[in-house]
Amino acid sequence: MFSGPRDTFPRLVGDIGGTNARFAFIAGPGEEINAMRTLPCSDFPGPAEAIEHFLAQGGLPRPRWCAFGIANPINGDFVRMTNHDWAFSIRELQERVGLARLDVLNDFTALAMALPALTAGDVVQVGGGAPVARRAIGLLGAGTGLGISGLVPNGNDYAPLEGEGGHVTLAASNPHEAGLIAWLSTRYPHVSAERVLSGPGLVALYEAHAAVAGIDAEPLTAAQISSRALDGTSSLCVETLQTFCAFLGTVAADLALILGARGGMYVGGGIVPKLGEFFTHSPFRQRFEDKGRFSEYLAQIPTYVIHAPYPGLIGAARALERAATGGRE
Repeated sequence: MFSGPRDTFPRLVGDIGGTNARFAFIAGPGEEINAMRTLPCSDFPGPAEAIEHFLAQGGLPRPRWCAFGIANPINGDFVRMTNHDWAFSIRELQERVGLARLDVLNDFTALAMALPALTAGDVVQVGGGAPVARRAIGLLGAGTGLGISGLVPNGNDYAPLEGEGGHVTLAASNPHEAGLIAWLSTRYPHVSAERVLSGPGLVALYEAHAAVAGIDAEPLTAAQISSRALDGTSSLCVETLQTFCAFLGTVAADLALILGARGGMYVGGGIVPKLGEFFTHSPFRQRFEDKGRFSEYLAQIPTYVIHAPYPGLIGAARALERAATGGRE
């Protein structure tokens, strides 16, 4: 339940990705998040129209405070999305919707805010030991793009990180991966982690596998590649998804070492939670621990897949709660 001054309610929270915008409502003090709804971004020219549609469809009153995470860096007032065509002024959006407060966060910064509120039923552990209290926590997730964030201890709480770690240069761990990256480099000026670890990246990785193997790639979507890999009807799709999970393990391990994330590594986004047992038995965890002299260090760090239905909304709601209560939740 949420608290704080009554004039901070009703509160609107959102989680805007490159494909979908999710919204929810907190009616008043002591209330939970409700009225969750997912809207396709492509149905609206911008966030203002999506918000107005959400409010109208739900018969909801005008919110006072709002916070949402968005799949984009936040640098000043103007936001132009990387993986969608929405572009807007935060100040003008606040005025247009009639909000007393509007906080716009990077989507994975908002998701990181949700991590302390997740329960055991919201995650599935994939390898490792127990988390160490009061240590950094890492977060990454593949969807329309690759989001990366984390939490670092700050007094009695945690401070979320805001960055664009998904655009780090992707590294190979064996000659086969080096060949895939070499082929991808003929198509992209920079083979970043996001170029492979995302929905569009899964398609690019599938095409790279086909090219390296000297066979023709079918025109498949990311969803079709995943589906054929999960049901085992395409060996090329299986190999592609296995490599995807291995690359994700490499990037997750790099992040864990950079942060010293002994509090655990969390995997969210729209792709991995749908993979189920395939991901559990994939090369992800083996690759996560494959760091030479620091393999034992990483072997102790637990990795979790987030299965909570709306974790980004929880993070946005916690951001508003912090603002309303002066950091006391």
